Amino acid sequence: MAASAASRELFTEGVRAVLHTWPVLQIAVDNGFGGVYGQQKADWMVDVVQQYFHDNADLQQCEVEDFIADLMDQEFDTVVDDGSLPQVSINLLQMFTQWQQGALQQLQHSIDSLTQKKSQRVKVTAPPTQSDEESDDETQEMECESSSSSVSRTDPPPPPPPTQDEEDGWTVVRKKK
Repeated sequence: MAASAASRELFTEGVRAVLHTWPVLQIAVDNGFGGVYGQQKADWMVDVVQQYFHDNADLQQCEVEDFIADLMDQEFDTVVDDGSLPQVSINLLQMFTQWQQGALQQLQHSIDSLTQKKSQRVKVTAPPTQSDEESDDETQEMECESSSSSVSRTDPPPPPPPTQDEEDGWTVVRKKK
C-alpha cells in the first residue's frame, strides 16, 4: 500500500475532486444549506471522507453511500435522492483502489479529468421574465385591494357555534368571546 505523505495527499485531492464536482454538494454550498460556513463544511467533508477510507478496510459501495448521505443530512440538511450517490461512491472507491495499488499516475489522470469537468461548470441563473414581473404586480395589486377592504370592515366575522359535532365523530369546542 502506498503510504507516503505525498501519495496520501494525492488521494485527498482525488476526494476533493469528486466531492467538489458533485452537483448536489455544490448546490447545497451555493444555496447556503450548510449555513454561512457551507464552503468550510464542504472542505471539512473532504478530510472526513478520506480519513473514513483510511480507517476502514474493504469498504463496500453501500457503506460509502450511507456515510456520505449521513454527512449531507447532518451538515447540509440535505437528503440526496437524485441517484448520484452511487456514482460518487464508485468514483471514491476507484480512486482509493488506485491509491492502494500505487497507480498514482492513473489516479492523477482521474483527478485531472474531474477537475476539467469542474472548470466547464457554468452557474446559471434565470432572469425574471416579463410575464413573471406582470404577475408579481397583479399579486401586489390584489393584496392591496384585499387589505384595503379588510381595513374598512370593523366587525370580525361571526364565530362558529361553540360546539359542533363533526362527521368523523370528533367534537370541536371553541371558547365564546
